[in-house]
Amino acid sequence: MAAISSASRQTSPMASQDSHWHALPADVASARLGVDPASGLDEEVAHDRFLVFGPNRLSAQKQETVWDILLEEIREPMILLLLITGVLYGIWGELKDTVTIFVVILALLSAEVLNERRAKRAIGALIKLSEPTSLVIRGGQHREIQSDQIVTGDVILIKAGRRIPADARLTEAYGLAVDESALTGESAPVEKVSDVILPETTPLPERRNLVFAGTTAVRGRGAAVVVTIGMKTEVGRVARLAREVEAPRTPLQKAMAELSKSLAWVAIGFSVLVPLLGWAGRQPPRQMILTGLALAFSVIPEELPIIITMVLALGGYRLSKQHAIVKRLQAVETLGAVTVIATDKTGTLTKNRMDVSRVEPEKLRRKILEISVLCSDAVETGQGDPLETALLRSAPESGVDVAALRRPYRLRDDFTFDNVRKRMSVVYERDGELVVAVKGAPEAVLPLCNSQWDPADPRLLSEADRQAALASAAQMANEGLRVMAFAERKTQDSALTQNALTQEQAESDLTFVGLAAFSDPPRPDVPQAIAACRTAGIRAIMVTGDHPLTAKVIATQIGLDDDGRLLTGSELDAMSDEALKRSSADVSIYARTTPEQKLRIVRALQERGEIVATTGDGINDAPALAAADVGIAMGQTGTDVAREAADMVLADDNFATIVGAVKEGRISFENLRKGVRYYLACKAALISTALLPVLLGAPVPFAPVQIILMELFMDLAASAAFVAEPAEADSMRRPPRDPKAKFLDHSMVRSIFASAAGLFAAVCGVYLATWNSGAGLITAQTMAFATWLLGHVFLAFNLRSEREPLFRVGFFTNWVMVIWAMATVAVLLVATFVPATRQLIKVASLQPMQWAVVLGAALAGTFWIEACKLILAIRTRKSRESTTT
Repeated sequence: MAAISSASRQTSPMASQDSHWHALPADVASARLGVDPASGLDEEVAHDRFLVFGPNRLSAQKQETVWDILLEEIREPMILLLLITGVLYGIWGELKDTVTIFVVILALLSAEVLNERRAKRAIGALIKLSEPTSLVIRGGQHREIQSDQIVTGDVILIKAGRRIPADARLTEAYGLAVDESALTGESAPVEKVSDVILPETTPLPERRNLVFAGTTAVRGRGAAVVVTIGMKTEVGRVARLAREVEAPRTPLQKAMAELSKSLAWVAIGFSVLVPLLGWAGRQPPRQMILTGLALAFSVIPEELPIIITMVLALGGYRLSKQHAIVKRLQAVETLGAVTVIATDKTGTLTKNRMDVSRVEPEKLRRKILEISVLCSDAVETGQGDPLETALLRSAPESGVDVAALRRPYRLRDDFTFDNVRKRMSVVYERDGELVVAVKGAPEAVLPLCNSQWDPADPRLLSEADRQAALASAAQMANEGLRVMAFAERKTQDSALTQNALTQEQAESDLTFVGLAAFSDPPRPDVPQAIAACRTAGIRAIMVTGDHPLTAKVIATQIGLDDDGRLLTGSELDAMSDEALKRSSADVSIYARTTPEQKLRIVRALQERGEIVATTGDGINDAPALAAADVGIAMGQTGTDVAREAADMVLADDNFATIVGAVKEGRISFENLRKGVRYYLACKAALISTALLPVLLGAPVPFAPVQIILMELFMDLAASAAFVAEPAEADSMRRPPRDPKAKFLDHSMVRSIFASAAGLFAAVCGVYLATWNSGAGLITAQTMAFATWLLGHVFLAFNLRSEREPLFRVGFFTNWVMVIWAMATVAVLLVATFVPATRQLIKVASLQPMQWAVVLGAALAGTFWIEACKLILAIRTRKSRESTTT
């Protein structure tokens, strides 16, 4: 190995990238790549190659810098409009006015860039978290690494459900079949072999000793040495001209974009109308043009799509901190509307830490464990199926030397477990004898057995023996145990030993050995999570391939078994779609189901109008994950196919994490409503406040620079402060929202206009009263400006909850909003008390009595909302008390 490692440092493994790898023996290909297939590359060698040849990606990911985002923002129509306003100020106004405008523009751009960068960094972090991983051998150890860390010469381990990370030459293949339809268009899986040497002219679809990046192993297992990575792979060559595209927008993003366009025309109309009316009222034309441009910038709701992206992206990023990795932003949007969670049992509701708790007959414990070692995909490091790793841990405790047992056996074939057969068999050869080791569900193994293993002499397995074994398995399952049957077959028949066995041949004439029972207790936090679902109006149902009795025991332990109704896979097959649709309304436990049946269950629930989140981990779970409103793949046990089909990946495979994700989805949607409601209320108030005085023959209440400054604080509140709003106390005590309901429903529209009316009345009332008193335009505008800034701060705090009074929500529970409010007040005080800034922002110094009027008007125009919420809360409490008595 030392010689190989030394050579690998001196010779570039990519020097022979165009070699016909399929025409080379596996050992020759490995030698050319400088690797020993048994131990893989040394970490140091792999690191060196990574530095030289880079990551295993189809295209380099361009890192967007702050300057890129800044240039993107500057090209936005609204920012260009603001720049035009600044230029016209420079032409028509004074230098100090121009400087002020551009300082405000710079502050606004900085806020936009920071918000955009924050959202993109959150999305980027989610993409990084959801990148696929691969199993490799490095330094003689099995490791799981990010697929983009694969280098030429790496030895990859291939298992059913795993996506191939790079083009590779097979060194081992046992019953391996690969779906290459994504690359070649061949719909049937391709059987792979490692010990053939093909002609150099062999077409790509017929290179049976190679596996290719982007394809998926559908059964069997194997190992291969990576020959090319990234853009040098076959799929890389196909994709060479492809370019990255932006992720599709969510339905809500699309709806908000359309709403923005519609409201933009309304805002533009008012932005033109106000200057025209002012000009008709003999106000200075230049001032009216600047005012119109500033109004257009401030009232056109161009921030709506950005607010939505911010809320969804940061909601997804917060979910990743709770072990739920969102792959599509639409999932964050949909989570809050979920009405049914269809979950697996093993590893999601339970700990997925199986232990061998019982063996029958006990005297055959060692023999059963020997078969389990031979019929296993697990490795001694603990990687693999939980049941297999439990058996592998238990074997040494019973005196079984795993390595010594496996040594004399040569692997001939491997028929992996699937949800239809519900069993697995492995074929070995030892001293001219074929040995078949079989394990699986008792009802799937026992019918294939015709003899009972005995140390002295196997005897026939009678029907009574078979039924007794099945009854024993049922009894153990009734106790909440997972039961597995073990059998074997040995033959020296030359007709079989000299030819490959079919699956049917391998799994016939078996000798039954015994049963092993496993315990996997519920996760301690699952009962509380199930109760939380019930309180939130969400049904949790169990869809498992496990034994019905095991499923029922676990359901009882976690509080899921309300009415005792349970359906099995065979009962589902006998039901019509309409019957299943009716039954799905009250059945909470489905046992011995296949992934195809899970898909039927999901569709039946959806036809009833349910919004379904479903979990899955296998290859065949992909259709159900894709069909569900929110597909959730398991991060620890899930296959690559399942992860790619899913909208969200659970890093800890925990049901409680799903419930937490639903809660986060509700929070995100609620915060989105709050932010948009506040944003549109401020826009409506600003339009009304600018329009009414002009209609009454008075000047516009704000100078253009003030309007632009007001827009800066409005955007910060809507896009940053409301995003950070914590959950309301009753967020998981309310039923799910109706996803078909309009985002801007009647209650929200009423709230927007009512909130806008209060702020409008406060600002206009103060302005018109001051103007009519003869105090002068600058003083009147200062009073309006101060009332607006304080009023829109108070309004933000009032709109933090639609139902709960502010004193219950907590004034300091959203520190982002508190900091924003303090900054707004600080700017107002500096603007009015510092002479230099008074001139720049076109304000005057106010007397204490004037400040009292401003504060009183701002409070009255906004805190009436709190009074209404308090009255409603008192009435609700009294109603509950009267109902109780």
